Amino acid sequence: MAFSLNKELIEKTISFHGHSCPGLAIGMRAAELALKKLGTPEKADLVAIVETDMCGVDAIQFITGCTFGKGNLIHKDYGKMAFNFFDRNENKGFRAVLKPEASGEIGKELFLLNQKILKGIATDEDRDQVQNLRRLLIEEYMNIELEKMFDIKQPVFPLPRPARILQSLKCESCGEMTMESRTRRFDGKTLCIPCFEKEEQKV
Repeated sequence: MAFSLNKELIEKTISFHGHSCPGLAIGMRAAELALKKLGTPEKADLVAIVETDMCGVDAIQFITGCTFGKGNLIHKDYGKMAFNFFDRNENKGFRAVLKPEASGEIGKELFLLNQKILKGIATDEDRDQVQNLRRLLIEEYMNIELEKMFDIKQPVFPLPRPARILQSLKCESCGEMTMESRTRRFDGKTLCIPCFEKEEQKV
């Protein structure tokens, strides 16, 4: 179905991110899909594992309530337009992968023009066309049916455990307190990761 989130929430999401763009629209639709399949943050114990660091992750944070600080937003740096959502209450989830054809001819033309901009050979007309195509692509993403926009699959990750509060240890090199699970032992010392990397580096 077409985009069903209310106008006020859309505007607040854009304000949170800082601007409207196709990437944010993808995230809004992915978040919408999560709410439809798993329930709202008030009813479901939502967790998101995102496989990209693109603009849409801001929409997922804002709309689903999954955040890094609460430990229910996890980033896997795979460079894929893929989003895994879970409800801990029901022990269920799904993975939504953006279909390449979702952007259609608009996406293809936009990609080519962006390449010209990156190479420094774009004309003013090209730049104007980029802005026009971005608006058209946002509109396309907002109105396409969710099933045509995403491949919906089984999650590729297990349901993450709830975040735990761990002891902090003092790094014996820089003296800064560091979460126990992020410390390393080297030459009989407890080190934070940056200090460990300085000590352990081969070159």
